[in-house]
Amino acid sequence: MSKNHLELTDKCWCGSGKCYKDCHFEFDRKLSILSKNHKLHIPERSLIKNEEQIKGIKEAAIINNQILDYVSQNIKEGMTTEDINTLVHTKTIELGGIPAPLNFEGFPKSVCTSVNDEVCHGIPSKKVILKSGDIINVDVTTIYKGYYADASRMFLIGDVSDEALNLVKTVKESMDLVVKNLKPYDSVGDLGYMVNKYCSERGYSVVREIGGHGVGNDFHEDPYICHVGKKGEGAVLAPGMVFTIEPMVNAGSRYVYLDNDNGWTIYTADGSLSAQWEYTVLMTEEGLEILAY
Repeated sequence: MSKNHLELTDKCWCGSGKCYKDCHFEFDRKLSILSKNHKLHIPERSLIKNEEQIKGIKEAAIINNQILDYVSQNIKEGMTTEDINTLVHTKTIELGGIPAPLNFEGFPKSVCTSVNDEVCHGIPSKKVILKSGDIINVDVTTIYKGYYADASRMFLIGDVSDEALNLVKTVKESMDLVVKNLKPYDSVGDLGYMVNKYCSERGYSVVREIGGHGVGNDFHEDPYICHVGKKGEGAVLAPGMVFTIEPMVNAGSRYVYLDNDNGWTIYTADGSLSAQWEYTVLMTEEGLEILAY
């Protein structure tokens, strides 16, 4: 019997061992109805995490949160971004994890540190010294027992401007708005619409070229999470899916460019400030659950 043509009494395709009618039958019925809307992309079954996988991702998330807490306790004016890399690497190993960024597609460090006009993928360096007024995103991804969790936080160094403070605050608020309002079987377009509307109404611009992604069994999975979108379009966000919400928002223009010297760091095109927060979230039948933050 094909996995796509199960009888009600067959074991469910998800690997739970439960009877199909008591497990994902209703789930598949809802997706079948949604598939008739050609603006929506129905997720592959491989993107629906089972109980064992969710348990493993949650364990990775606990460690990821502890690492970011450790950074929060120690980050300060005068330290270098390489010092942050050392903190993250040491704490990750101490907690039994593996820093996912290290050597990922050639990335040379264990964490991304993006300062001021760096949008994302900033490479830690002994030459970058944090000074009063800086804002910095610290992006941590942890592998634990084969599972991944991914989150980032913004840190304000010393006395920051009201402009910087308001930008950082707005990005966080846009994410929390999504967590509060996104429902199971909503779409990536719904998510992007909420973030972009909230930020643009406050005078900021959302980066479109880089966004969130599925996560858990691998570093980057489908779907791509764009933080600009139209309601009712894009990939369906169904219960059992784990993904990141990580809007990158600029104080000025939305346009960005890649540092061709290192091949990683993205900057704002106009030199304006940029801020980003990131959650790993699980879609449940009740809504979003934050796992890593």
